[in-house]
Amino acid sequence: MTTLIEALRGALSDAMEGDPRVFVMGEDVGIGGSFHLTLGLRDRFGEERVRDTPVSESGFVGFAIGAAIAGLRPVVDFQYGDFLLCAADQLIQQACKLSFMSGGQVQVPLVLHAPTGASGRGAQHANSIENFFFGVPGLVVGVPSTPYDAKGMMTTALRHSGPVLICSHKHLYGTKGRWVERSAIEDVPDHSYEIPVGKAAIRRPGRDVTIVATLLMVHRALQAADVLAADGIEAEVIDLRWLNPLDTDTVVESVRRTGRVVIVQEGAPAGWSGPVAAAIAAKALDALDAPIRTLTGPNTPIPFAPHLEARVVPNAEQIVSEVRQLLGRG
Repeated sequence: MTTLIEALRGALSDAMEGDPRVFVMGEDVGIGGSFHLTLGLRDRFGEERVRDTPVSESGFVGFAIGAAIAGLRPVVDFQYGDFLLCAADQLIQQACKLSFMSGGQVQVPLVLHAPTGASGRGAQHANSIENFFFGVPGLVVGVPSTPYDAKGMMTTALRHSGPVLICSHKHLYGTKGRWVERSAIEDVPDHSYEIPVGKAAIRRPGRDVTIVATLLMVHRALQAADVLAADGIEAEVIDLRWLNPLDTDTVVESVRRTGRVVIVQEGAPAGWSGPVAAAIAAKALDALDAPIRTLTGPNTPIPFAPHLEARVVPNAEQIVSEVRQLLGRG
């Protein structure tokens, strides 16, 4: 059985083994990184390919962009996804635009890994960072919720010709002492494989309501679906997997079958849930039997106190309540 962080590490290790251009850099990656993405890689590949950096996100992302332009395949591991905001100019203005501005003469095959989500570490270490970057042109954004997808999506990212941001939830890593949600540990093939960019997954089929989610919220949606099934309500759970590009076709097809939808997003209301709701309204309004519902956190920073953090992150009970209200059983 493999944890999500082990799956990510396996994909990175395979890529480093098969392609000498691949190297990883970031703060404390030499000792394994904050969440063990690079654990053991320095012993295996050496200091030249597992490079510790100063605490200067803008600086080392700029370094990585230059290395990518020069023909290498850098992977940048952030201690926390929140710190990616320090390098937003480098990522958005440089990495994501240079191919476009050069007419395709410059390629930036850059992978960034960013731990995301609330996990008891306070407001400055709890942003759902994918909500900030999902709409950046030229940036592929992946949000794996299972170890199988994590390995496949990281492999896809490592073979992509442009910048890719992989955001993985800290509560799904499975590292020692951390809470592990359902399906966060599973069998993962030893061989390399890819998950197609922009293709969502139906985690559970259903006929009565569609629940759209990512990351940790996928697991909470599945928990909610189990509760609802006991009441005779069959919920279809869709894991988007990629936020750029968004697979709204799978969502629309599901909504046309079920007639109802709840979109569940961790973090403040601004984020990927809005474009998904807009796509449903544009393409499946005639199929809706009830208004589109969106369940997010409130418009507030994440509190440090555990009982307050729990109040601002959507949970399975809230998802159940939203579905029951949609069906007139609330």
